[in-house]
Amino acid sequence: MFHVILFEPEIPPNTGNVIRLCANTGANLHLVEPLGFGLDDRSLKRSGLDYHDLADVSVHANLADCVAALEGSRIFAVETGAARRYADVQYRDSDAFLFGPETRGLPAVVLDGIGREQQVSIPMRVANRSVNLSNAVALVIYEAWRQLDFASG
Repeated sequence: MFHVILFEPEIPPNTGNVIRLCANTGANLHLVEPLGFGLDDRSLKRSGLDYHDLADVSVHANLADCVAALEGSRIFAVETGAARRYADVQYRDSDAFLFGPETRGLPAVVLDGIGREQQVSIPMRVANRSVNLSNAVALVIYEAWRQLDFASG
């Protein structure tokens, strides 16, 4: 199935929502430290409700460790400045989607390492900054899963 990578997430309810999303879609969640909260944070648990036990969540000390754990997976960086739209890519089972921190997005060094051809964006109105993190993850994961006819991974 797919992999969701949250690079240095900052807002517990967003991560809780993504945990719930991953539990319901079968996607594996990878959290790259440092995290802006503790995994025992009340608001994280509240937003994830009782889905924590149903989701496959891994925590990585850094992005390099995360990428190493995903050997063989294509990694797509979801970033507002990317030229290619997320819905214009033909996804494969085991693809991974990398999302940046809520307040600053992915650093240039990370985007450079991913490469332009592996960057995708979510269309939105001109002059708007970004889509909420958990909403962005939902859009991308459901499009990728739809392309696989919602087959179980």
